[in-house]
Amino acid sequence: MARMGTSPRFETRFAADEDDVAAAQRLRYDVFVDELGGHGALIDHEKRLERDRFDPFFQHLLLFDRTREADDQVVGVYRVMTEDGAAAAGQFYSEDEYDLGPLRRSGRRLLELGRSCVHADYRGGLAMYELWNRLAEFVTEEGIEVLFGVASFHGTDPAPLGQPLGLLHYRHLAPEELRVRAKEKGRQEMDLLPEEAIDRRGAMLEIPSLIKAYLRLGGVVGDGAFIDREFNTTDVCLILDIAAMNPRQRAIYARGVDG
Repeated sequence: MARMGTSPRFETRFAADEDDVAAAQRLRYDVFVDELGGHGALIDHEKRLERDRFDPFFQHLLLFDRTREADDQVVGVYRVMTEDGAAAAGQFYSEDEYDLGPLRRSGRRLLELGRSCVHADYRGGLAMYELWNRLAEFVTEEGIEVLFGVASFHGTDPAPLGQPLGLLHYRHLAPEELRVRAKEKGRQEMDLLPEEAIDRRGAMLEIPSLIKAYLRLGGVVGDGAFIDREFNTTDVCLILDIAAMNPRQRAIYARGVDG
């Protein structure tokens, strides 16, 4: 934690070497394995590293609090994959769960986002805002036009998620030209309830804060959720078309998003 009586002094930068990537993977282990019960073939439990085969092809955005006693400890992470990274990997990460044909055929410059998490001591504050500020700069630098990636509800039982999944399906479905589709092997329909049964206010309260942040920016979701039993989550594919943002959404995006 930050030293007693001090405010965080944040720094964001992209990982420069293997040690930086390992620092991101340690935070991911704390959140995705310890807290959320995820597991996977490449996770190193002895060293407490949450890893997967795509890590070498992503760029890893790191957030530090320089007031921490161990000031090399990462307190927030995001990983991003450009189209060049996907070409080197042979696919985007999301293509294990979704048919990304509509995005690939769009001719737009794409950026995949994933593995976003913040240390427990920094949730509800400015940490995610700082990550989004640097991410917005990167998007501008790279000329990115469409952001996308899977985001998760905890757990693999869809029944308790009928309200939030229904709200996303009925109110935030992507336009057809960008509407990716969940693959059949793990597909879960999102319209578990009829639209008239959705309590919009209550459903929104059940949606994770990161997903709500994308929705505030005009983000939309693909067709169908995907049950990821290995990671103990129910995933949706979020898509953010930067050109489609209205002036209010652009103002939010320009100053970052506090998830």
